[in-house]
Amino acid sequence: MTDLKTVSPEHAAELIRAGAVLVDVRDADEYARERIPGARHHALTRIDRDSPARSGDDVLIFHCRSGARTKGNAARLAAAAQDCEVYILDGGLDAWKKAGLPVALDRSQPIDIMRQMQIAAGSLVLLGVVLGALVAPEFYALSGFVGAGLLFAGVNGFCGMARLLTVMPWNRRASAAAQ
Repeated sequence: MTDLKTVSPEHAAELIRAGAVLVDVRDADEYARERIPGARHHALTRIDRDSPARSGDDVLIFHCRSGARTKGNAARLAAAAQDCEVYILDGGLDAWKKAGLPVALDRSQPIDIMRQMQIAAGSLVLLGVVLGALVAPEFYALSGFVGAGLLFAGVNGFCGMARLLTVMPWNRRASAAAQ
């Protein structure tokens, strides 16, 4: 794993004022909902085939929500940055907000797919348990079905519920706005 230099949100803001480019590596739905003003969106899913560096870029600062994705993909980010000096925003967007720095929030955009999936799965499990206890024990199968789906998603990397949520009308609107 490549260790890239981390930079605090305050120092990153200074570097940005001096010409550094902030690159948001989160998915399009996350970027559409909340972002740091002026950040260039370049999702991790395309980092290997399309460099986020542009002509004239000297310093790139990569960020995600918490810093975990950028740290976990440091080697890929360093390779994609070409000859630029590269930093990772320590703590990501969460730390940026905690430092009181500006963010652009579009509440008309839905929350990200992963959170929607967690809300849906948790609700279905809870519903299965409550109905199983109050109505009929057969409803416990709903909780088991959701648990099996989550296990399958973890093992195979395919989550049917997330795919279903992605094609919902409110999420198609968000994807179009982010691109």
